[in-house]
Amino acid sequence: MFDSLSERLSGIFDTLTGRGVLSQKDVEVAMREIRVALLEADVALPVAKEVVEKIKKEAVGESVIRSIKPGQQVIKIVHDNLVEMLGGAEVDSNLRVDSPPGVVLLAGLQGSGKTTTAGKLAKHLTEKHNKKVLLASLDVRRPAAMEQLAILAEQCNADVSSLPIVKGQPPAKIARRAVQIAKVRGNDVVILDTAGRTTIDKELMDEVAEIAKISKPSETILVADALTGQDAIETAQRFHERLPLTGLVLTRVDGDSRGGAALSMRAVTGLPIKFVGTGEKLDGLESFDPKRIAGRILQQGDIVSLVEKAAQRVDASQAERINKKLKKGQFDLDDYAEQMKSIRGMGGLGTLIGMLPGAKKINKALAGAQMNDSALVRDEAVISSMTKQERRKPAILNASRRKRIAAGAGVEVADVNRTLKKYQQMAQVVKSMSKGGKGNPLGMLGQMGVSQENINSLGNLPGAQTPDLKKMGFPNQMFRGLK
Repeated sequence: MFDSLSERLSGIFDTLTGRGVLSQKDVEVAMREIRVALLEADVALPVAKEVVEKIKKEAVGESVIRSIKPGQQVIKIVHDNLVEMLGGAEVDSNLRVDSPPGVVLLAGLQGSGKTTTAGKLAKHLTEKHNKKVLLASLDVRRPAAMEQLAILAEQCNADVSSLPIVKGQPPAKIARRAVQIAKVRGNDVVILDTAGRTTIDKELMDEVAEIAKISKPSETILVADALTGQDAIETAQRFHERLPLTGLVLTRVDGDSRGGAALSMRAVTGLPIKFVGTGEKLDGLESFDPKRIAGRILQQGDIVSLVEKAAQRVDASQAERINKKLKKGQFDLDDYAEQMKSIRGMGGLGTLIGMLPGAKKINKALAGAQMNDSALVRDEAVISSMTKQERRKPAILNASRRKRIAAGAGVEVADVNRTLKKYQQMAQVVKSMSKGGKGNPLGMLGQMGVSQENINSLGNLPGAQTPDLKKMGFPNQMFRGLK
């Protein structure tokens, strides 16, 4: 999501930052282009006009035009206004479920991802907030909807067996029974997964409104599919007219939507976007942070999310063991395979690069170097086909051994050679760092096949400076070995 908008804005800012002085005409031309970029990204017209007017009002001032780096000043102004449009710097994505049992009511159209979101929220509340969650399906129309939620409940350690399925019972009575059972069993949270329709109709709205009246939810969340574009904004308005909505969850934000729905829904409805969902796995749920999203749109990266992913996925003891080896300049193929697994566990190379400043330019630079998620999987397969001795002593890998490894991994000998070449380049960097050298990551990219022109383009990455993560409270052990 946001790819097309991000690319358009990046081109506009490249033009601005390439000039030492900006005239008022330069700024006005940029504002027109920004407005077109927002509209093409499906941002609602009133929202796009309002945001551009605010940006223009600040950007045409003397302090910007006559500043030392006027282009960077404009980028900061755009960033700050995007943050404000998305909800402000201090948005609260937490669910208000303090008085047990707190009821979370999920509403939305059919296919928006309500049931999967119910499971993701249950996992989030169970693992991160130590809540005892009861999941209740109120969808009596969709075949196997209740059974699907039961499977998700088992996967995320939520309770669903306490609420046995009663055939023919209407949704409102199921909701009442769920709340009563939660009180008796001491559940902290009840998540009610309501039925959806392909389109909004009176029957749907009456049913959901009745459920809300009976269950008295502390949070009424609209689940909206980000791929529906402008339709998602109208859906939010229609539901908000009938329900006391308290927030939004946007699903499938990892799809190829243009992002305008996310930018518009908060501004149009006044409701906070609490979470965004990615993929079908239950851990694919992120708290919505306007500053991080604005940073991604402007290709300033999202280093904080990157560190959080690393903290969640990387085993601390294993990382410490590898770190000790790296300090000694030791780095074998087992270590290389572990690094590949860690990258895939954090969402893959594409996800991680997307969180770095200048992600688009980095991706362009790596385009011809065969550095992608499929290459990581192939490297793991190649290494898995080696013996323990071969992984620890790659120098013994002669032609016959490489032929055997290729057959075992189902790849060509050339693929084995590529894997070994990448490992050797990584080992050289590790050896250099262990001897006090800083290494040269850009030079290593050249060895991997990245053109010099693309490497040079990385010298002018857009965006703000990387934040001081230590000052933000991240523990020191997360930075060991990263210098």
